Amino acid sequence: MNAEERFNLITRNTIEVITPEELRRKLETGDRLKAYIGYEPSGLMHIGWLIWVFKVADMIRAGIDFTILEATWHAYINDKLGGSMELIRTSARLIRKTMQALGIPVEKIRFIDAEDLAGDKDYWALVIRVSKSNSVKRIRRALTIMGRRMDEADLDASKLIYPAMQVADIFYLDLDIALGGMDQRKAHMLARDTAEKLKRKKPIAVHTPLLTSLRGLGRMDSSKIAEMEIDELYAEIKASKSDLSSTIFLHEDPDSIRSKIRRAYCPPREVKFNPIIEINKYILFARPGFKLVVERPAKYGGTVVYEKYEELERDYVEGRLHPVDLKNATANALIEMLEPVRRTLLSDSETRGLIERIMGNVTR
Repeated sequence: MNAEERFNLITRNTIEVITPEELRRKLETGDRLKAYIGYEPSGLMHIGWLIWVFKVADMIRAGIDFTILEATWHAYINDKLGGSMELIRTSARLIRKTMQALGIPVEKIRFIDAEDLAGDKDYWALVIRVSKSNSVKRIRRALTIMGRRMDEADLDASKLIYPAMQVADIFYLDLDIALGGMDQRKAHMLARDTAEKLKRKKPIAVHTPLLTSLRGLGRMDSSKIAEMEIDELYAEIKASKSDLSSTIFLHEDPDSIRSKIRRAYCPPREVKFNPIIEINKYILFARPGFKLVVERPAKYGGTVVYEKYEELERDYVEGRLHPVDLKNATANALIEMLEPVRRTLLSDSETRGLIERIMGNVTR
């Protein structure tokens, strides 16, 4: 695979790369590059996470040395799973098992627990240097990476440590590439700016889209949307593990999937912030050779098979594909895709027990 093929594989299905020129130059050197993503073990894996999970697989195929940081202390600071480190660690174990069930080559991934980093004095020296190099105002602006407002730092001072920790994670691991959803943009920009001050390697930022909640934009009006920065907007409307109605979990049964898809926000002719369209664009059509089969009576146009996402989007925008037909086809495709994963997860007694423990905590 040449440098351009590797570049295309790394950047497909992304929102932005900062910067493409830097990434191309790095790939052209032929050096073995290091990338990572950090995630908070805060619940069960839902379909929105498949976007970054598939991107991890792309990077591994492109010859990137990949690390996944299980951000346990970060999840604790962010008040996830009731602040129970035991449950947070349970979630991390479950996410690993789920990735394995998805066929992700976990044996090629370096997994690191944030507790391992926290045990090294050199890591905390980095956290302090990052904090010393930035104003409180700049750190507060980055709190949206946690799904938090700036003023929430006034209630809990640990929130101010989080952005500095995330930047220190990147420097400590000596990374070339930082992967994350658009909600992580401010943290990655903070890392790039701070790298210049501390004379550290400036990470290339690769940002994936965030799957819009099945509820859509909710009560947000257009004026509010226009005023928000893009990363804040994505963080506001993304699917959430703590809101069971906003997304689909990988272990859910077919009836539940059909029910959620049937009730999902899916306005006619509109593709922006349409979760059903996004499921097709970023998840279903992300798989090589995927085709969406839309079955419908002859009087409504008959069965149609979409081999490319662009064809689907065109017909939807032009009104040739009705939301109900799109929902039915999407539910069928998603069920077919997730059924082997669901069987693998639920057939293992330990994994089933982990799911039950996490679900019990989320629904309380």
